[in-house]
Amino acid sequence: MDVRTKYSIARLLEGLHQDRVGLIVFAGNAYIQLPITSDYLTARNFVERISPTMVSKQGTAIGAAIDLASNSFSSQSEGSRAVILITDGENHEDNPLAAAERAAALGIKVYVIGMGTPEGAPIKVDGDFIRDENGDMVVSKLDEATLRHNQEAIKAQLARLIDFDSDAENAAVMVNNYDWMKEFSFLDFARDIGKCITVNYMMAKDSVKKRFSGEGEGMSFTEFTYQLLQGYDFLHLYQTLGCKVQLGGADQWGNITTGTELIRRKLGSEAEAFAITCPLITKADGTKFGKTESGNVWLDPRYTSPYKFYQFWLNVSDEDAKRYIKIFTLLDRETIESLIARHEEAPHMRELQKTLAKEITTMIHSAEEYEKAVEASQILFGGATSEALHKLDEQTLLQVFEGVPQFTIKREQLGCSFVDMAADLTKVFPSKGECRKMVQGGGVSLNKEKVADAMRQVTEEDLIAGKYMIAQRGKKNYYLIIVE
Repeated sequence: MDVRTKYSIARLLEGLHQDRVGLIVFAGNAYIQLPITSDYLTARNFVERISPTMVSKQGTAIGAAIDLASNSFSSQSEGSRAVILITDGENHEDNPLAAAERAAALGIKVYVIGMGTPEGAPIKVDGDFIRDENGDMVVSKLDEATLRHNQEAIKAQLARLIDFDSDAENAAVMVNNYDWMKEFSFLDFARDIGKCITVNYMMAKDSVKKRFSGEGEGMSFTEFTYQLLQGYDFLHLYQTLGCKVQLGGADQWGNITTGTELIRRKLGSEAEAFAITCPLITKADGTKFGKTESGNVWLDPRYTSPYKFYQFWLNVSDEDAKRYIKIFTLLDRETIESLIARHEEAPHMRELQKTLAKEITTMIHSAEEYEKAVEASQILFGGATSEALHKLDEQTLLQVFEGVPQFTIKREQLGCSFVDMAADLTKVFPSKGECRKMVQGGGVSLNKEKVADAMRQVTEEDLIAGKYMIAQRGKKNYYLIIVE
């Protein structure tokens, strides 16, 4: 593990507060280096001791590492569970995508950080370089194709909000600073950029002063110079694309203003550049926005479905809703003030949350997906129809009925009567007699349709998404039946 990787892990640890963290090292095999703990000091010490010699078998078993990390979580673990994978992008042993899918099925997010360069670099251990079975030097490369794929995937998400295809003069453009930094040598950077900003100027930044005043553990050279790198990005965009404004969170103020200063010193005082920052968004309890017990909110529907997305906004607190509707929607001031006034008069109606959920779900996913999310929400709490239930995709269906009792039957058992399925093949009812009695009383539904005859056949036509049925006993007792 090189210095850059250890530095990256150290930065991740610095951003944690009440989270627990574990550490796994892997090459050809994967091993737990540090069990899950809240002792950040011990974690940092373990990071410093990591080296390629810890794993005797060469290789890159990414899948094994993900599986081991996933199994390290307790099934009773509360809160968001995540695996942060730091890798050069190469895999030689197994199927990491399958392992990531297994983690996702357990509700575990997998984040990937790529480390390395496209041209690659040898791995040095104890003064010598690692070689393969043929005696050739092992060169670890970062897969640029994967990074480019990620870039395009991010662009596709942002395209829902901004127009990259417009013919307008100010059409959105997405760029990658790797394109202008990859050929920039250290000596060139020191000569052309480093001389423009004094160390005194960089030391005066609050973010730097705090690290050297006893409030932190110092700062690496890499971290110290990061403001110059970000500043150069601003300069490059100013010169090539006419970019005069840089936006960011309040924690980026120092880095952004270094960019404005660099532009002035390189191009003269007549060159105007501006910095705009906004406070980091928090919830009413002071915690960071998005750090909920069920995990973060994603724009990508593969990670947060439109239904889950809608539910997140629908269930925010009154105080958060008052702030979020100003931040995340494009409603005018008069409309927002009117909404807040009506909400305060009748908070139980949750008009503010409903409007917030509608506006942002429509903005991110479309009006059609918003309507589907509303229909899905009504399945448990409203008068949804069988038609609405059958329109649900598999992911949304499983999310709507998350936590309800589940039963599994074999596909060849289809064709049986409802009473046999509900009392023999499953435990929806404790007995056939009780099932028949409740059916006669009109208190049983299958896929939101009343069961009028306990002897009716259960067939393929009853399946939702080809493999599910929803049985309902009374008003509130739901059961998910899975057909395999």
